[in-house]
Amino acid sequence: MENTMEWINESLARAEWLWLLLDYDAALANLAPASELLSPAPEVVALLAKLVQHPHIRVAVISNRRLSDMEELIPVPGVLLAGTYGIELRTLEGERISRLEYDTIRPVLDPVKARWLQLIAEREGFSLDDKLWGLALDARFAADEEAEEVLSAARRIAVGAVSEVARGADPGLLRLLEKHKSLEIVSSLAHKGRTVEYLLDRYLWPRALPLYVGDDEEEEEAFRAAKARGGIAILVSPEPRQTRASYRLASPQAVLYWLETLPTRFGVTESGN
Repeated sequence: MENTMEWINESLARAEWLWLLLDYDAALANLAPASELLSPAPEVVALLAKLVQHPHIRVAVISNRRLSDMEELIPVPGVLLAGTYGIELRTLEGERISRLEYDTIRPVLDPVKARWLQLIAEREGFSLDDKLWGLALDARFAADEEAEEVLSAARRIAVGAVSEVARGADPGLLRLLEKHKSLEIVSSLAHKGRTVEYLLDRYLWPRALPLYVGDDEEEEEAFRAAKARGGIAILVSPEPRQTRASYRLASPQAVLYWLETLPTRFGVTESGN
């Protein structure tokens, strides 16, 4: 795995079309809490507007944030937005669609939400983010020992809900996502690898090269999906780590710098769009 733009660009040299799939926090922003709303960054908006005008490039931005948040952060027509890990979509044509009916999952999530809220009531450093198709319990600002205790209890509640569903008609309805000092219970469609597969199948573009950029453990699913389709995976990390990615860039700033160079690598200038 190389930490160099030259190796990445060499892999792109023979590509005629590029399906660019970007994790929002890895590629376009400094890391921030998923529930936090940010103002659009002018340089990001300008860059994406430039990329989507290129006839040889398609752009999708995938995030664990809600689609409504993504629309505020990226007010750029022509960018496909995938919120809540890809359950909510704003298509290339601007249509808003959901890959799962809200009423399918809420009867399971609502009891979990009530018990999680009871669990963190009057505790400092905890927050609960309701993403409609999932719940995220965050303990980053809690003391380590208390966070471990609360998250363990929350996990038992969530596992009970998943087990209850597994005894019903749809055993694959839910999944748990665990990170450092956080826990999510979400639809099984909240899977960036499946989202990549879904987008590449829905928007067939023969001979286009899929390229996925991401930064954390969840991205490994998407790295595998992109590479299975003959694509490239780029990890954004200041240090090397075990990964399915082919290449590494050190920071979101490095990604933005590299993205700025993409339009000239496909033989079409802005005046030729």
